[in-house]
Amino acid sequence: MAVAIVAAALAGAATAWFVTREPARPTLERATLFDAGRPLPEPGLTDQLGRDFGLDRLRGRWSLLFFGFTHCPDICPLTLATLAETRRLLADLPHDAQPGVVFVSVDPERDTAAALARYVSHFDPEFTGATGGGEVIEDFTRALGVAVILGAPGDDGSYTVDHSAAVFLVNPRAELVAVFGTPHEAGVIAEDYRRIVSAARG
Repeated sequence: MAVAIVAAALAGAATAWFVTREPARPTLERATLFDAGRPLPEPGLTDQLGRDFGLDRLRGRWSLLFFGFTHCPDICPLTLATLAETRRLLADLPHDAQPGVVFVSVDPERDTAAALARYVSHFDPEFTGATGGGEVIEDFTRALGVAVILGAPGDDGSYTVDHSAAVFLVNPRAELVAVFGTPHEAGVIAEDYRRIVSAARG
């Protein structure tokens, strides 16, 4: 009987240890956190400096991905300004915990590397702009569930592009771990980000 009691006590202690070692799931205000990281496909993009932008550029740090286009009249500039403010609010974090921001163009016909370089640097010189051929962009957006609808050209040839406004959080293993829905507020994104990163770092 004594042996059985000791064995039960040890089993209970072991169970308690594993339970306490399980990382706590953070309470979030706006972000949707996935149960497990979702590996991203190889994007095959090019950045604003003409360099290859693959998964290797996402590994080793946290990243916030946003999809849009430089001719966007409202959502894109507002969101990028919000993400720039978010980075400022997180500047006190260790360098390896501070997020990079990647702006992926869904309008490769107009958004050349030079156009992206001018655009993203207006918000934050540390932002990365990325683009690619039409099929490359289509494959990458489809993999992340980003809806993109090209509008009909006007008389002057101009057109708009409707697209999802979510911001995607990618961990240092290049896995999609969370999505920030609208409306985007820098303070809310920053606090949710802190909780997610803190929980992931244990």
